[in-house]
Amino acid sequence: MLGSQLLISALSDGLIVVVTLIPALIVGGLAGFFGYRFLLKKKQSDAETEYARVLEEARLEAKTLRKDALLEAKEEQLRLRNELEKESKDRRAELQRQESRINQKEDAINKKEDALDRKLENVDRTRKDLENREQKIKAVEEELKQHSEKMMQELERVGEMSREEAKDQIIAAMQEEAKRDALVTIKEIEREAREEGERKAQNIVALAIQRCAVDQASEATVSTVELPGEEMKGRIIGRVGRNIKALESATGVDIIIDDTPDVVTLSSFDPVRREIARLTLQKLIADGRIHPGRIEEVADRVRRDMDATIKEAGESAVFDAGIYGIHPELVKLLGRLKYRTSYGQNVLKHSLEVSYIAGLLAGELGADEKLCKRAGLLHDIGKSIDHEYEGTHVQIGVELARKYKESEKVIHCIAAHHGDVEANSVEAVLVQAADAISGARPGARRESLEFYVKRLEKLESLANSFAGVEQSFAIQAGREIRVIVKPDEVDDEHTEYLARDIAKKLENELEYPGQIKVNVIREVRKVEYAK
Repeated sequence: MLGSQLLISALSDGLIVVVTLIPALIVGGLAGFFGYRFLLKKKQSDAETEYARVLEEARLEAKTLRKDALLEAKEEQLRLRNELEKESKDRRAELQRQESRINQKEDAINKKEDALDRKLENVDRTRKDLENREQKIKAVEEELKQHSEKMMQELERVGEMSREEAKDQIIAAMQEEAKRDALVTIKEIEREAREEGERKAQNIVALAIQRCAVDQASEATVSTVELPGEEMKGRIIGRVGRNIKALESATGVDIIIDDTPDVVTLSSFDPVRREIARLTLQKLIADGRIHPGRIEEVADRVRRDMDATIKEAGESAVFDAGIYGIHPELVKLLGRLKYRTSYGQNVLKHSLEVSYIAGLLAGELGADEKLCKRAGLLHDIGKSIDHEYEGTHVQIGVELARKYKESEKVIHCIAAHHGDVEANSVEAVLVQAADAISGARPGARRESLEFYVKRLEKLESLANSFAGVEQSFAIQAGREIRVIVKPDEVDDEHTEYLARDIAKKLENELEYPGQIKVNVIREVRKVEYAK
């Protein structure tokens, strides 16, 4: 019974809870539904607002991008236009340069054509002169023939000679006269050819020298180093001479310390060693620390710097001459010539000058210009080490050129530039001529007074050794000799042969740069007194 009541009570309570919860659930459901709908509308409104904002931002960004794109397009267009204008300007400049070069070549061609026309005119004029002379000779022959006929008739009439004997005598007379005429004509032609050749040669040589001017240094086998005071000499000598011995041993030169105030003399035939010693001593004096260890250290550093300087000098010379493909060891040897002199002439500058002149002469004569410039630059390469090896600088230069794979043409030019071998090419002759021009031009070289006086005395004694020479005078610094002959022993015809013989003897027995003019003078004076 009690259980039934409890069960009924529980069911009633549950029913009350259910009845109470149903309206709450309905109200909650409606509230949730309307709340969700409100939130959905609000989200939709927010989404539409965000969409409008994003759309507006997209429009603004698109507008900005468009402006940026237009600006970049304009800048690119401006850049392309500037590049196009620059390229067009460069092309116009290049075209103008090409046009200028073409004009220069046309001018050169026109000049050559003018020179060729003048030569053709000279040839035509010479041909016409020869034709006129031939006509004159024919007229003279005709006249001689008529005259000989008359002479034969006269001889037959007045003498007892036969016609054949008279004919032989006349022929002999005519041959003798023809020989005299031919000799006169030959001398005239030789004189004209000599004058024309000398004029052209002078023009070519003058042009080559004018286009090449190089300063020269004086020759010396000693160098001097100035000292800040006399007390420095004692520091250089050192205790019991150890400093000066270390300096001589490190540099390979003789150091002379005498009574000359504030000066130390360095003596050596090797100019590179002498320069190393000079620079070493200067650095030691400036540094103030002079002792054997420091001397060796400074000498080694200076020697390394000198090697770099020599290499740079050789490379600069090769570049200035416009020559490529020379072996690096030959380039270094060329650099050593910077410190080598010959008769006061710097050998490296002399080699460059010979290269320039040989190239100019080759250009004028139509020879191989590059070969002449290369051989001219290397012609004295043997002088870079001639104090280290036996033999002449020509022989050493030939061996060096052959060792470092120079062409046989260049080797031949080196071998023939002093006439040791006979020149068998135009380029070898031009290198030889350029070497003579560079060494013989005024101011290029100097020689000692003693050697100069001996050369002049030898020049005059050779001229005085010929029979009929009264006295001779060497003038123009030995470039000319005037020979006075005895007029009663030497006639006019013999003076020409005498001048030629003197020139031959000077060539065979005397060494000299350039050429010597032999001027033979024959003068006849008659003196009378009015009483």
